[in-house]
Amino acid sequence: MSDFPSSRFERSARMARTGAKVGANYAKRHLQKKLGKQTDAEAESKFHRDNARQVYNEFAKLRGTALKLAQTISIDGSMVPEEFAEVMAEAQYSVPPISKALVRRIIQQELGKPPEQIFDKFEPEAFAAASLGQVHRARLKDGTDVAVKVQYPNVRETIESDLKMAKSIYKRLVSTRKIEAYFDEIRSTLIRETDYQQEGEQIQRYHEWYSGDEIVTPQWIPELSTRKVLTMTLLNGIHLSEFIQEYDVDIEKRDHFGQLLFNFFHKQVNEHCTLHADAHPGNFLYTDDGRLGVLDFGCVKTCPPEFFYDFLSMLPAHINGDEEEILRLYHKLEILVEDPYESEAEMEIYQFCREFSDHLIEPYRHSEFDFGNTEYRDRLNKLVRQATELAEPRGSEHFVFLSRLLVGVYRMMMKLGAHVKTEHGINRIMDYVDQHAEEFVETR
Repeated sequence: MSDFPSSRFERSARMARTGAKVGANYAKRHLQKKLGKQTDAEAESKFHRDNARQVYNEFAKLRGTALKLAQTISIDGSMVPEEFAEVMAEAQYSVPPISKALVRRIIQQELGKPPEQIFDKFEPEAFAAASLGQVHRARLKDGTDVAVKVQYPNVRETIESDLKMAKSIYKRLVSTRKIEAYFDEIRSTLIRETDYQQEGEQIQRYHEWYSGDEIVTPQWIPELSTRKVLTMTLLNGIHLSEFIQEYDVDIEKRDHFGQLLFNFFHKQVNEHCTLHADAHPGNFLYTDDGRLGVLDFGCVKTCPPEFFYDFLSMLPAHINGDEEEILRLYHKLEILVEDPYESEAEMEIYQFCREFSDHLIEPYRHSEFDFGNTEYRDRLNKLVRQATELAEPRGSEHFVFLSRLLVGVYRMMMKLGAHVKTEHGINRIMDYVDQHAEEFVETR
């Protein structure tokens, strides 16, 4: 498949057709249930899976922003039937690739020569394909194995039209004074993700900052990279789904990689204020030498230092049950817009956010925590679902990708069922807050 629908009209029409068809299927199903027609669990599961497949197949044709949505659905499986999340998870690993001829043409346009003249070996079949581009194995003339990411044609040009469609739908579903800020944040992130030159620079930074005994990251090959072609050293390993199949009963390995994942996200609590914000399973590898491989540095979020400090300060505030500090931070981070003690609606939001935050920080109340605890998982799913039902989304625009990051990390930890030691993580956060308290004292 080599076509990529890039006109606003065509993309809108495809989305509308798919939405109408699936919506009609669910309306019919709801009516049948209302009339007393029941189905067994197997038939129910097949119904959800078939409809999910229709949606996924259309998103796969649209790629770009549409597939980013599919990735989000697969991470946040509490908002949709489990079968939907499972089908959408394919967006993390595999999407129908563009044609070999088109790949060859893009590389020649971007690098000045066809792949067979640039590389000692180039595999025309993509080994990974996702929302914005696909990846090919290759070998440099000096024998170095590399991965070459080729961006789909016109992806960057579809961002504005896709976001306009999404915003118009979003406005009908919810009321929020922050909609422009939220979509500006999404737009700027997507634009950065389609600049492979910028991603290459992030790859090199993360390699210098974190690659070592626990973490392994690719290295950027700048002379063979442009805004639309990215060449980096190849990492070998297996993704989460393969890892779970292979090490289903190996608790020690599950705990080991769960600990590495937990540690990696806390190592990012440092002066860079920069976080790998694309926490879905397709971006992590479990290697034979016991290291955690980290991939895809397009969605890297650099936070304003003051926001980063306030965001991390919520942990000690909740652990200590300091309501005055919690209220101050909630107002500063735009979670609250009024005094909850003077507004019943605001109090409901405040109480829900307190409950949700307390649940998220529960692992930090223990020196060791079992992310395989089904009660903890079920409660988190319920709270995420409730969050989507709030009348008005709240919080700074900087939460857009950090919220996805938190939920994504927790979901991977829960799928691993890992027991982790939390001391390293909580100490890192507490130390950061203590060290920077004076710096932001005037903003209190």
